[in-house]
Order: sequence, then C-alpha cells, then structure tokens
Amino acid sequence: MIGIWSPEVWKGIGLLAAALLLGAAFGYTAWFLLGAVTIYLGLHLYNLHRLEHWLRVGRRYHPPDARGIWGDVFHGLYRLQQRNRRRKRRLAQFLDRFEQVLGALPDATVVLGADHTIEWANEAAARLLNLRWPQDSGRRIQTLVRFPLFLEYVERGDFAEPVEMPSPADGRVRLAVRLIPYGQDQLLLVARDMTRIHRLEQVRRDFVANVSHELRTPLTVMRGYLETLEGAGDELPAAWGEPVAIMGQQVARMQRIVEDLLLLARLEAEPVGAGARVVKVAPMLAQLREEARVLSGERGHRIELTADEELCLRGEEHVLRSAFANVLFNAVQYTPAGGGITMRWYADGDGAHFEVEDNGIGVPPAHIPRLTERFYRVDKGRSRATGGTGLGLAIVKHALNRHDGRLRVQSEVGVGSVFTCDFPRERVVEGCGSIEALPPPKGAAG
Repeated sequence: MIGIWSPEVWKGIGLLAAALLLGAAFGYTAWFLLGAVTIYLGLHLYNLHRLEHWLRVGRRYHPPDARGIWGDVFHGLYRLQQRNRRRKRRLAQFLDRFEQVLGALPDATVVLGADHTIEWANEAAARLLNLRWPQDSGRRIQTLVRFPLFLEYVERGDFAEPVEMPSPADGRVRLAVRLIPYGQDQLLLVARDMTRIHRLEQVRRDFVANVSHELRTPLTVMRGYLETLEGAGDELPAAWGEPVAIMGQQVARMQRIVEDLLLLARLEAEPVGAGARVVKVAPMLAQLREEARVLSGERGHRIELTADEELCLRGEEHVLRSAFANVLFNAVQYTPAGGGITMRWYADGDGAHFEVEDNGIGVPPAHIPRLTERFYRVDKGRSRATGGTGLGLAIVKHALNRHDGRLRVQSEVGVGSVFTCDFPRERVVEGCGSIEALPPPKGAAG
C-alpha cells in the first residue's frame, strides 16, 4: 500500500515545494500555494470524472490511460471486472447445464418462490402439470393446479409425504406430487408419473382379492369334511386322529389368512369415509377386552382397560374395530402366560389415542419400521406357532390411514411394547350422543 501511494505523496510534496519557491521568488506565496492546490485537486477531479464516465458507459472497453495512483485504480477496477465477468460466465454456464439437466428429467420440476409463484419449470411440467414456461412465470401454482387434495397439501405446509392426484393435463395419468423446501422460503415441486405403478398395484389388489375369494369355498368345504371326521369318534381309525387335527388347524389358519387378505382388499377398494359415524369407542373396547380374555384362555393374562366414556371418534366403526382388535390380540399372542396388558383410550392436545401396553417379549429396534409390512415376521417360527397371519399390523396401518391416523411403536426386548394409534383432533368428538351417519371430515386421507 505504501509503495503504491509513495509516488503520489512525493508528487504532492514536489508541487507544494515548487509553489513555495516560486511564491517566495515573486512575493506571492499564498497565491502560488492556492494555485498548486487547485491544479492538484483539478487533476483528481478530472480523473474522478473519467472514472465515473467509464463505469457508467464504458465498462466494456479498456480503462482510460492515466498515470500514478489513478492508473493503478483504473487497472485494478478493470482486472476486478474481468474476474467478475469470467465468474459470471462460469455461473451462467453452470446454470445452463443445471437447467438442461432438470429439463431432461422425466419428472415435472417447478421452482416456486416464497409466495408459491412459478420461477422456473422444465418441459415435463407442461406434459404432466399443463404448465407453460415462460408464459406462466410469476403466476401462483394454486391458480393453475386446482386439485383439492393438492390445494390442501400446499395449505397444510406438511411436505413429509407426497400427495397423489390425477394429472391436470391428462386425467388418466396418476401423479405423486411433492414439495421440497430449500433456500429462503422457496419450494421445489416434483411430480412423478405413477400411472404404471398404480396400475400394477391395482392388478395386485385385484389378484389378491380374487384369489382370496376363490379360496374361501374350497377351504370351507375342506374344513367341513375335517370337522365331520373329527366328530366321527370311534369310527375314525386311531392313526388318523392326529393328522386330521393338524389338517383342521392348518385349514383354519388358511381361512384366517384369506379373511385378512379380503379385509385388506376391502380397505383398499372402499371409498374413504363410506359409512362414517360418530363411534362410541369405550363400549367397543370393553367388548374387545372380553374377547381378548377368551383368546387368552388358560394363559391367564391380566387385561385392564382405562377409557374416557365421553370421548368419541368420527370414522368407520367396523374398520376401527378391526384396527383396535388386531393391536390388542397381537399383544395377547406375544405376551407370556400371566403377563399384563393395559388398554387406554384418552385425548390430549394432539388428538385421541388408543394405547396397548404389555410386558411381553418385545420387538428388536431393527424390526420396528417393517412391522406393518404384509407377512413380515420378526420370528417366523414363533409367529406360526401362535397362529399369526402376518397381516394384522398391515390391517392396522390401512385402517388408520383411512382415519388420518398413524401407528407408533415403542418396544424393548424382554421388557414389553407399547402400540399407540394416534388420531388427529379433527376426528375427535367430545361427548357421545346418538350415533348418526356423518360425512367424512375435510381432508380425509385416501
């Protein structure tokens, strides 16, 4: 810094010294000093004017020629501008490549501003969401994509899970739309074509439902004949007794699997909210407790119930009963003889909760995320020994989804488990009046 300013300092000192000498020689020292200062400031103002003019209209050209400190300023600014231009070119190239990459994606991708206005969209957005870029730039996404579930999804602000909806461009196309927050109050909208997966899921559901339905009749016939053989008494050869009993147990188990598969198929096929009512949960749980005691039999489980009699739930009674029964009966099956099971039905600020706590064998943490998968078993041998179908918690998951609920599991091996069915406040009805049919609540999940 000192090296840059030294010539300028010496130039000023030299000009003042010359003014002093000339002023002393001619007897006008003050006037000569004033003239020297005026000339010095005038040169700086002139170069300052050249700098302002160059920055305003001539930045694309080489800087003006100047000597001394002003030459260094001009060339320093010019080098800085050149670096900025190179940086801008690299950034522009990067943005071009980024837009090309996003434009080549098969998923619709839309950049939304803080007020949900469209800032950018790729070509797939036109095909899947019927958005035109750049014609729709600056328009709010809610004015262009008006599907009710999507509008509720945007309004709710919870983007943990995508929302499924038909394509605005083609109603036969099914989309999974997700909003991803990033930056400062910005959102990235990604819409994926799920039509093929949706069709495959429908084929799977139809196949399972049809096969399960077709299996009911032969299984019923087989069970009828086996029960006839078991009732034959002394007429049945002694060597056949045990095989017939085992066949009867396996046929009964197959029938339970078929019934569970049919129930799952109905849960997936029935429209959400069909037959929604204000359900009196406490009496239902009292009945389920008696059924659980019967299921427990000689194992003698202690089954306790604490339920708020005035706490009701808006939903489908038979679906809720299936969910609660599976959670409770699951605890009975996996709690050792003499163990304790506690049922609770209560509400708090987050909504209503059905909780089943046991001191059974527990579930290892690694298995908890997969408990609601169909036919998933923590211990296959033990599950078969207890007669489980591997579908109970899958039924619970589907039943809760139909009621905007979720299943929470806390468990420790050798200590016990707590299974909790959570329901949002929108589903809760305080005070149980007469049970009457009600329309499904706004925003019911499908």
